[in-house]
Amino acid sequence: MDRIAALKDAIIAGEMAQAKGLAEQALEAGLEPKEILNEALIAGMDKVGELFKVNEIYVPEVLLAAKSMQNAMQILKPHLVKGGIQPRGKVVVGTVRGDLHDIGKNLMAMMLEGAGFEIVDLGNDVPAEKFVEAAIEHGATVIGMSALLTTTMHTMKDTVELLKQKDPDSKIRTMIGGAPVTRNFADRIGADGYGDDAATAVDIAKGFVGS
Repeated sequence: MDRIAALKDAIIAGEMAQAKGLAEQALEAGLEPKEILNEALIAGMDKVGELFKVNEIYVPEVLLAAKSMQNAMQILKPHLVKGGIQPRGKVVVGTVRGDLHDIGKNLMAMMLEGAGFEIVDLGNDVPAEKFVEAAIEHGATVIGMSALLTTTMHTMKDTVELLKQKDPDSKIRTMIGGAPVTRNFADRIGADGYGDDAATAVDIAKGFVGS
């Protein structure tokens, strides 16, 4: 098995230490950082997303895979920066104001990073103003908001409206998700996308970049 395939398999299997070592070996063997990123890290996390969607793996396995990808990315990132390789896009993520639950947000962030996006993680209990300010400041492609409580979902609406006020011609897209969130709610508040799981959020973000 070649190094790219072995690294991809290590990420899918959630082998954190092995993923880091294989990334080092791939670089030492003279493989291009961009090839390692696309064919091993991104391809591996794409497969993880596919397996997650059809319930062949579950959240714990996805978290292990994402951490394995991050271990490999630590080795790879300096070489990507040196080579001037740009991320697919930049995503500001956070759990909305009044909500301290962050497992879903963290999973979304890790899977987006695995798909080649740069992440600006605002943490939890994030007000609308902070989402919008951070997105504009960092030149974000997408704002990704998560909520677990129905009582906090109004911040999603506030963020969408505030973005339109602060930057009427903005190309920043908004996507929302979380246990109580529905596609109907997303449509009502004018969000650009709705994902019922982290893997779907990645597909939505990719679609925004493609468009």
